[in-house]
Amino acid sequence: MLLLERKYSLLTTHQHSKYVNVYQICLQANLRAKRAQQFKEVLQTTTQKKPQKSSVSTIFFDPRLRVKAASRPKRQLSFHEPGKFVKMAQRMRTKFQLQVLQESVAQAVRKTGIASAAKLSTIQPKRSVDETDIPLLEWWDAYILKEGVTSYSTLDELAIHGLPVSAAVNKAWITSLVEHPVKLKPPTDLSKPPEIPLLLTKKERKKLRRQNRQEAQREKQEKVRLGLMPPPEPKVRLANLMRVLGSDAVQDPSKVEAYVRAQMESRKRAHEAANAARKLTKEQARYKRIKKIREDTTHTVHVAVYRVKDFSNPSHRFKVETNANQLLMTGLVALHSDCNVVVVEGGPKQQRKFQRLMLCRIKWREGKRGTVGNPSGSFSHEDRAATSELDSDTGCRLIWKGTVKQRAFDKIQFKACPTELYAREQFRKRDVEHYWDLAYSGAILETLDS
Repeated sequence: MLLLERKYSLLTTHQHSKYVNVYQICLQANLRAKRAQQFKEVLQTTTQKKPQKSSVSTIFFDPRLRVKAASRPKRQLSFHEPGKFVKMAQRMRTKFQLQVLQESVAQAVRKTGIASAAKLSTIQPKRSVDETDIPLLEWWDAYILKEGVTSYSTLDELAIHGLPVSAAVNKAWITSLVEHPVKLKPPTDLSKPPEIPLLLTKKERKKLRRQNRQEAQREKQEKVRLGLMPPPEPKVRLANLMRVLGSDAVQDPSKVEAYVRAQMESRKRAHEAANAARKLTKEQARYKRIKKIREDTTHTVHVAVYRVKDFSNPSHRFKVETNANQLLMTGLVALHSDCNVVVVEGGPKQQRKFQRLMLCRIKWREGKRGTVGNPSGSFSHEDRAATSELDSDTGCRLIWKGTVKQRAFDKIQFKACPTELYAREQFRKRDVEHYWDLAYSGAILETLDS
């Protein structure tokens, strides 16, 4: 960009002298450089004329020392040696492969058992792996090679003699079987609160069904209006016969009545057929009942231990066994003189129903001399209190209830135990002998107190 630079020139004549403006053409870049040079010259002159600070008052100041200004050190060019990053990558790959192999070996040890673990431990070297040292034979290759092969040079010798490499492979270790591990469901978080389903009132359920029927009816009417479905026949009854048929009903009433009754019968048969189609089969009904009773005991199992003093009545045994089977509960009933132990396992709802059976519904004093049962079968609060007092003496008592991790029994069983050692042995087979110890010790203490 061109600018006009203004200058003053001295013009001298014979009579007088005066300044005259002179304009010169120059570039803006040159003008900026010139101004910067002038500013630098002025700055240097001011710094030279700046008086130095007197340091006479400071006895700790040495004027011979010069304060070095902070400056950024110069960085020299440094080149990486060839192959440095290749070696680093190789070490990282070797370390990762070793870690993967160790994890696979540990997983194989857990799945195959002790023998395979011992075999793999003898094959894998005990010493620490040196990343720079190349072994004569890798241990994963030694797993499938024959015993005489100790290095890769042996394989090269086989190739020289014209033999294939497969001649050194132990084919007994290679099979066509593929192991498919069993898929396990992940454990659910028990601390997570269960989702409460939306519970509608009876009025809301009726309204929802009515809205669904209206929506289905509107769709059917729309299809009839578009011609996608033939219009339904008029729903004729004896009550609306004259209003629907009109003059036809007057001409031949008997024929019209027979037609209406036949139509009513066909609608009834269609209704009964639809009900029969929706009705569950015996197998489906049985599955529905089992699904309603069965509870999830994969994480926790509820256990209850009862002690019954007298189990001689066969009806009591029948009730206990039948209800336990109906509630899909497992356990053991040890029949011993003066100490009959009942152990049942199941869910919380099953335990509540079985507890009501053992403590309220079964009349343990029934059939004994001097006792009368309750024929109505209903229990009030006073009756239950009295029954619990009687049951504590001669009936049934709840010894313990709690939760365990897994079931100890497969089904409900009755075992006649002539001796206490035999009874304890039945529980010891399932590693739950503490159930018997707890119940039997309580029975002995009650006998001593009485």
